[in-house]
Amino acid sequence: MPSSVSTTGKGAGMDRVGQDTAASTQGEDYTRRLQSLAGARWKRWLDVQAPYRWNLRRLHLGRTLDVGCGLGRNLANLGGDAVGVDHNPTSIAHARAAGHEAYTVDEFFRSAHARRDAFDSLLAAHLLEHLPAGQAREVVASYLPFVRSGGTVVFITPQERGYASDATHVRFVGFTEAAEAARDLGLTVVRQYSFPFPRFFGKLFTYNEFVTLARRP
Repeated sequence: MPSSVSTTGKGAGMDRVGQDTAASTQGEDYTRRLQSLAGARWKRWLDVQAPYRWNLRRLHLGRTLDVGCGLGRNLANLGGDAVGVDHNPTSIAHARAAGHEAYTVDEFFRSAHARRDAFDSLLAAHLLEHLPAGQAREVVASYLPFVRSGGTVVFITPQERGYASDATHVRFVGFTEAAEAARDLGLTVVRQYSFPFPRFFGKLFTYNEFVTLARRP
């Protein structure tokens, strides 16, 4: 079970803000990397997504907008009324082929989903660490009007081992940084915790995550 925590320090030398993140996550190469990671045979045998699926579903997020949905892994984990958006058209094509409702950025803003209060929640999983702080806030802010008042915003970011595993990560986002982003967006942080293991596993286990839950006013 995850343990509730509130703050963490940022590791020295972990930022790579000079990197061109748009180029690094937008092309077919990045989609192929995600497919390779997701398609490992041992992961399919063990259903490694089971605890992460449980973690999302226990939050009872309702109709969810998944910003930076990638291949649609969390669209599947949410298990129902969710819509994804991503700037990588190749990843969106893969998500659609898997049966998910997903759009490129331009497509989403032209869709019927782009209307005020259309969603109960917004999920930004493994998004913030790919962008400088200001750009990350701008991206999330552009989707907040589509989340109802009182709705939930969820930030999920990798801990140290996971952060180091992907060269497209440019900024380490721990509990402190995620809480700052939430406050800058006018949100109220309601809980932060480490998942699936306690915080000290973050330097050992690639898939240990920071989870921040915030409320829209």
